[in-house]
Amino acid sequence: MYLPKGSDLKKTRTVFLILNTLPRPTGRNRLLLFVILSLFILSTFSFLSFPSEKIHLSSANGISEDKFNLLLITIDTLRTDRLSCYNPEQSKTPNIDTLAAKSVVFTRAFAHTSTTLPSHTNILLGMTPLYHGVHDNLNFKVREEYLTLAEHLKQDGYSTGAFVGAFPLDSKFGLSQGFDTYDDGDFWSTSSGKAVSAERPAGVVVDKALEWLNRCSSPWFLWVHCFDPHDPYDPPEPFRTEYKDAPYNGEVAYVDHELDKLFAYLRKNRLEENTLIVFTGDHGESLGQHGEMTHGCFAYNSTIWIPLLICFPGVTPRVVHQDVSHIDLFPTVCDILKIEKPPILQGTSLMPCIKGKKLKRRTIYFESLSPYYNFGWAPIRGIIQDKHKFIDSPIPELYDLEKDFDETKNMAQKSKLNAYQKKLSQIIQIQESSESLKAEEGVDKDTLEKLKSLGYIGSYPGERKQKFSTEDDAKVLLPYHYKSEEALKLWDEGKTREGIQLLKEVITEKKTVSKAYSNLASIYRSQGKLNDAIQVLGMGLEVIPESYTIFSGYVGYLSEAGRWNEIIFVFEGLTFKQLEFDPYIWNLVGQAYLQIGDFEKALLFCERAVSIDKKYSISYSNLGSIHFENFKLTTNPQELSKAFLNYEKALELDPKISAAHDGLGFIHMYEGNYDEAIHHLKMALQLQPNINHAVYNLGLAHLKKGNRTRALFYLNQFKNTPSYIKFSPMEKEKLEKYIEECKEQLQKTALR
Repeated sequence: MYLPKGSDLKKTRTVFLILNTLPRPTGRNRLLLFVILSLFILSTFSFLSFPSEKIHLSSANGISEDKFNLLLITIDTLRTDRLSCYNPEQSKTPNIDTLAAKSVVFTRAFAHTSTTLPSHTNILLGMTPLYHGVHDNLNFKVREEYLTLAEHLKQDGYSTGAFVGAFPLDSKFGLSQGFDTYDDGDFWSTSSGKAVSAERPAGVVVDKALEWLNRCSSPWFLWVHCFDPHDPYDPPEPFRTEYKDAPYNGEVAYVDHELDKLFAYLRKNRLEENTLIVFTGDHGESLGQHGEMTHGCFAYNSTIWIPLLICFPGVTPRVVHQDVSHIDLFPTVCDILKIEKPPILQGTSLMPCIKGKKLKRRTIYFESLSPYYNFGWAPIRGIIQDKHKFIDSPIPELYDLEKDFDETKNMAQKSKLNAYQKKLSQIIQIQESSESLKAEEGVDKDTLEKLKSLGYIGSYPGERKQKFSTEDDAKVLLPYHYKSEEALKLWDEGKTREGIQLLKEVITEKKTVSKAYSNLASIYRSQGKLNDAIQVLGMGLEVIPESYTIFSGYVGYLSEAGRWNEIIFVFEGLTFKQLEFDPYIWNLVGQAYLQIGDFEKALLFCERAVSIDKKYSISYSNLGSIHFENFKLTTNPQELSKAFLNYEKALELDPKISAAHDGLGFIHMYEGNYDEAIHHLKMALQLQPNINHAVYNLGLAHLKKGNRTRALFYLNQFKNTPSYIKFSPMEKEKLEKYIEECKEQLQKTALR
């Protein structure tokens, strides 16, 4: 086996410098020509040859005697043309370039999806979403019965570790299967229920991976995922300054910088001598191409064209221009590691083209279904075959990728599409599994908010249409969606009138854009115009009755307004599949029944909420209130005990629920525990100063304890609250007696 020495690395750098001085053609061909020439010349300096059998090395420094280690690096939201080994005019990525110089570089590698969780599922399962059923970041989970790459390698004696950079790959979504260590960070504070950070920087991820690697014995499989290039683009210094006009490129350069620590560790510990490295992206980023600002909506090459580098000891560096995809990685890894390939894999091993041979002719499937699942827009599916790309949607598209890789000239209107449509149908029929529907699961409200904090368009999907027209095409609707987001930015900048006007224009021109109704209602609510917000969402629900997002917001705003009967009426008039997974609505309807005095139904709804989410704290508080009201009606001590336990559970999950503190304060006072009562009542008022009856109860608790100074203070304070006006004459008379009692005792004490 030959390992590159210092002189060979110098030659590598020289070749790059020479090529950078050559005149280049323009356009996409310039990029590809540069890659071809670079790696062709690099290969002439190499004396590497593909090993016919596994290499046997010393077991020192974590090097296995007979097995390659596996390092999988996935960079989130990484455009291929932002790596300088693919395009020298973009970000400076010297460390990835060095890896590329020793690798097989694939110039036509494609993702099957343009979102994080599905793409990584494709990689680690070796299957398309048609089979495993994970189509989006939201409402999907990798099912346990599928074999992951980590599980397969673990069965072969590998230690397995994963270090991921953002919440979409949280272990709750199922990709942790087979990993001894799955470090998914602490992206959410369980105590406050607020985001700490939805992502963590590449430097943190790499450092944690190195800590694991330093403790690990070979053979090992390490997966490192860096999220940084994802929107918003805010690289740390010095990359923020260096790339102030192109912050996305700065994020890419920062990731490259941090990966140097990982590569240096491999070199220092001689792990390069026995490690297979697979470097890729999960998907790209549009950056405005085709009218898409980020990713997740369309399936153009700006988001599904991915970099792919495969490097291992003995491989001959070369450039491969054949079409390959994410599902090919699992079988390729098996071949390089010389372990048996699971029969269920849908991809093809890339060993032939790694050796310089041709792959068999095949078709690559891709999809973009986030807008379909989130907004009810028309689904996007397609195939890549024989240098052509067909995108199936109400407004179909066909591109010649050989001449038009940037997809600027749609040939669909002048072409016969039957053959492409037939082939797509065949692919779906072959790859699809009837079990795939089981991957779809509802998520809790917190998970939805976490994904939204990362900029995903996630929402609760409504009932899905089966037939679509051109009006449902994402190309038609996305501009209006962006206008709705722009309106919210105008409001953020203090341009409220302009924001409202823009949203009204969207609703007038395209009545089916749910984001317009939600954003307009949000602005009205921020202005204190809660009834106007409710009216807007009511209009939206009439136009888009299948929109669960509008329905959920509508019920939430009705609850804020105390319009309890309307909540019950709306809930009983609509049926949504999503209710099976959403404790939020069950809790609000339960609260509505509590407020109108129907404790039996209130109990049913709030119990349903906590059965869906055992950590849904506010429902435990409402259950406490329901049992407490039942106690007042029945004087049944069991009801008081249940109220106490539910209030305690609520505060265990969230110490900042004012209603639970208020309820516990009253129960403690009833049982004569005045110190505890005072503690909880004061906490209730700190969290929600307008709980007027808590002021009254604080006065009584201090009176019972004998602290008449504090009692007089709170009782007099209560007389200045709106609740005092609602007191009956008898209640007011009793309050005055308490006040007089305090004054008399204080006077007697003063005379002594």
